[in-house]
Amino acid sequence: MLLSLIIPAYNEEKRILPSLEKVLNFLGSKDYKSEVIVVDDGSSDKTVEMVESAREAFQKAGVELVVLRNPTNRGKGYSIRNGVLNARGEIVAFSDADLSAPITELDKLMAPILAGDKDVVFGSRALSGSVILQHQPLLRELAGRTFNLVMRVATGLPFRDTQCGFKAYRLSKIRPVFELQRIDGFGFDVEVLFVAHKYGLRLQEVPVLWSNVEGTKVTLAAGVRTFLDLLTVRWNYFLGRYELGICNANQAPVHNR
Repeated sequence: MLLSLIIPAYNEEKRILPSLEKVLNFLGSKDYKSEVIVVDDGSSDKTVEMVESAREAFQKAGVELVVLRNPTNRGKGYSIRNGVLNARGEIVAFSDADLSAPITELDKLMAPILAGDKDVVFGSRALSGSVILQHQPLLRELAGRTFNLVMRVATGLPFRDTQCGFKAYRLSKIRPVFELQRIDGFGFDVEVLFVAHKYGLRLQEVPVLWSNVEGTKVTLAAGVRTFLDLLTVRWNYFLGRYELGICNANQAPVHNR
């Protein structure tokens, strides 16, 4: 299997089916084997039922559809980790359920990995060449820019946009990194990139097409926690919690294919 695509979902009953249809149209046109892993993060609506209703269409197209269910609402970071540690593809990628970066942009992320040049490739809204069709509200955009400045100072990472929900990894290289991941929330992106960078993985930020979609799950409180997560990353690094071979047992994945 070449590709495992992870889609984290929390109360996404209104838009998960249209997104899955777009994903299926894209992957169904490819000549490689793939699976889509929807990780339900303790939804209280009919997200899981909606996903299950698409299973037959995926089966007919030759694309595997897997549903993983977190025991409770644990956060996006936990959901992506759960998906990665259950993935079987040579490349594992994730996309937000709203497809704010169109799934057709995935070819851009996979190409450097397939060429053997990179281990981690992630979409960016801040590079020259990025196309923003619909901007976020001004305050959120300013908060994002501020976060990036603080992130670069706190971690030393040189990247312009770590929070775009569109990334791809070489599974053999990134799995040990996700085994060390400790942040459950939105700050996990920085944590994973930080650890990957420290261990010499080859990272690349690429410009993508992106459009803001209403219905974000990033509340003000979650935004504040993401800033605090930057301190958590530095603290964990200082304490040696990112040493290879140390698995975070508190975040053991849920195996329920």
